[in-house]
Amino acid sequence: MTDRQHLDEEALAELQDVMEDEFDVLIQTYIVDSRDRIASLKTALAASDADAFAKTAHSLKGSCINIGAPRLGELCLEAEEAGKAQDLGEASRLVAAIEQEFAAVTGLLEGFLVR
Repeated sequence: MTDRQHLDEEALAELQDVMEDEFDVLIQTYIVDSRDRIASLKTALAASDADAFAKTAHSLKGSCINIGAPRLGELCLEAEEAGKAQDLGEASRLVAAIEQEFAAVTGLLEGFLVR
């Protein structure tokens, strides 16, 4: 796997140009907010609340796509669809995959800030 699969650096460069001095705040906010949403996914899963699971996955998906994390966005889409279908059978696997991809994306984003 290449880094580009995890992170769209071109999209991030465009965000950096638009956000200028606020870019670091945007990235830090995305990371904190995403951690909270992943925790909410786990809470919804533990409660077998497919609706909350779908809504949280949808919200996280949008953030991931906007920040330039397409692979993570795709995993969130799968989670959203599972929740909408009231099928949480694969949800544990999806949450684990989301957590793993988020860790990779976070590491890359933090590296992007150092540049």
